[in-house]
Formats: sequence, structure tokens, C-alpha cells
Amino acid sequence: MLRLHTEGVPQCSGVVFFQVKFDECGAAMIFSAHEMAPADVYHTLTQIIIPRPVAWVLSPNDEAGDSLNLAPFSFFNAVCSDPPVLMLSIGTKADGTLKDSCRNLLERKRCVIHIGSEEQVQAISDTARELAFGDSELELTGQELVEFQGVGMKRLQGAPIAMACSLHQHIEVGNKPQHLLLVEVEQFWIDDAVCYRDDKGRTRVDADKVRPLARLGGSEYARLGEVFRVVRR
Repeated sequence: MLRLHTEGVPQCSGVVFFQVKFDECGAAMIFSAHEMAPADVYHTLTQIIIPRPVAWVLSPNDEAGDSLNLAPFSFFNAVCSDPPVLMLSIGTKADGTLKDSCRNLLERKRCVIHIGSEEQVQAISDTARELAFGDSELELTGQELVEFQGVGMKRLQGAPIAMACSLHQHIEVGNKPQHLLLVEVEQFWIDDAVCYRDDKGRTRVDADKVRPLARLGGSEYARLGEVFRVVRR
């Protein structure tokens, strides 16, 4: 492997990329994360950790739940099944204060996480807008709420999947820091239109009917695409 520091190589916030020439594999780019600005690291990560599922998080701004916040997060995934625990990684607002979803979870320790469908992409994107605390993303996007049976909160109408969650653990990560919120699922709601019972009586979710969104870099999203199976050997 020959490592070349070349002229004319793209730069990112003053950090020079290094072009690497492989004898058989062609050219590639290599650069040190420790030399990059945090914004450039974020920009890179969101383009290469793809696709990412999107959590559409509804959280109460007050104890009564009269005021609600709605926001999407793609630093999101499952981390445990016993108990069922999900991960949300939430940064800060431009002024350095806590994002409303994070503040609400830390103070009131509950939320409803939705898996939206591709038909809801514009509303999901619009709810990412940074508003003043208490301003309603629900009103901004025209989202309707319906009862979530057995849960002290409501859920979004039209979202095919909803999970009522409580705060399990809060971990601060990094220099800002980033807030890693582990939430435990207390109740699942799955639209009958996207699930069925198989021959063994197990609930199966039809991904083609959910039509979930995938988050990419920048303002890019993706559809699910072809679903196929691989038999384990």
C-alpha cells in the first residue's frame, strides 16, 4: 500500500484528505478522525452509517401531557430484548441547550416511539425543525393523536408502529456531550394492516406493508427496496 499526500485532494474544514493507492483495489480516501472538526465527523458518519431507521418520538412537555413534542432521530436502534430496550442518541440545540425530546425524557421519563412510513416523510422531516420549547410540531404538521390503550400517552394516527417507552438509563458520551438514552418498551402497538400470524402462531410484521423510511446523509432518505431472504446454513 502506498500512501500519498497529493495536491488537489478535497479538503474539509482545513483537514487534508489522504489518497491511498492500492496495488489491486484502486484508489480510496483515508483520513484521521482525530484531525477533523466535529461537524465534519458527523457529516461523514451520517453518510456511511446507512441506512438508519428513524424513531419518531412523541414526548410530554409537562406532567399532564397537555403539551407534546414530536421529533425524529436516526441515531436509533434496538440494544436488548430482555427487557426490550431501545437506544436514542440525542445531541443539543444550536445554542448548546438540551433538545426538547431529551429534556422531556430526562424530566418525565416516558415517550412513545413511532416507526413512520414513507408516506409520512415530509411530516417527519418537518418535525426535525428546531422550535422554541412548547411550540407544537403537531400543529405545524397537522398530525392527529389517538388513544394508546393501556398507556398514559396518546400515539400518532397513521403511523403503523408505536412503542410506549420509559427511561431505562441515561449516559453522557463525548465532549459536548451527546446524550445516550436507553428506553424500555412497555407496550407495542402494531397496525393489523402490516402484521399477520404465521403457521406457528407467531406475529409477523410485513416490512413491505410498513414501508419504513431509511435515513441517509444530508437531507436524503431511502425507501426499503426489495426484501429477500437468505437461508442460514
